[in-house]
Amino acid sequence: MEFNGKVVLITGAAGEIGEVTAKLFSELGAKLSLIDLDRGGLRETVTRLGLGEGEYITVPADVSREDEVKNYVRKTVEAFGRIDVFFNNAGIEGKYALIKDNPAENLDRVLNVNLKGVFFGLKHVIPVMMERKSGSIINTSSVAGLGGFPGLSPYVASKHAVIGLTKTAALEYAGTGVRVNAICPAPINTRMMRSVEKGASPDDPQSAQSRFTHMIPMGRYGEPEEVANLVLFLASDLASYINGGVYTVDGGMKAT
Repeated sequence: MEFNGKVVLITGAAGEIGEVTAKLFSELGAKLSLIDLDRGGLRETVTRLGLGEGEYITVPADVSREDEVKNYVRKTVEAFGRIDVFFNNAGIEGKYALIKDNPAENLDRVLNVNLKGVFFGLKHVIPVMMERKSGSIINTSSVAGLGGFPGLSPYVASKHAVIGLTKTAALEYAGTGVRVNAICPAPINTRMMRSVEKGASPDDPQSAQSRFTHMIPMGRYGEPEEVANLVLFLASDLASYINGGVYTVDGGMKAT
């Protein structure tokens, strides 16, 4: 996998999966455009990765706002002249609640980030890639996009929608040199899962973690690096004939 001189745009770059993926791309020679709503988190990511001048830009952005998505795309092109890889990764879990108790504002917030954010990213990155007749887009869905998950109905709905967008975009742009695929992680050792565990069992989050782990045949949560490795493969020329695919990284969770 070779990324020397390639430009990689990552949303949700201040999260664990985004940061680890940025690290691996950087180690393989890529230039990075790092996007997140969390300004402080972006600064910390850059510091931890030890990125040097000219190797990256950061753009704080709310991906649910189309004008801010257009801005991060524009700034990336201004800085580097191209976008070769787009890890369309920003997402939130939302409030843990049963459907009957789920407030409308939670539904709106989750769909705005997880669905609109992915859609706007596709809308504004694809034309840039089409100009060069080349590009790989990896959208982050979830195993929750392949089945139900009690207590997270807006999240589940949004991740199902990401798969639908992925397949549609892959078909619409198959002849342009732009490939679009989706990844579906199982529970990964991140802040998001700590939040889900707390929501599922406020008095005993560890018991929720044990229940979730029991659902995974390999008997453990995944690590951010294991997700990042799949992203790098799909972004690389090794995956040149892979388009419109939906790939689990889930310890066998969806094999059952």
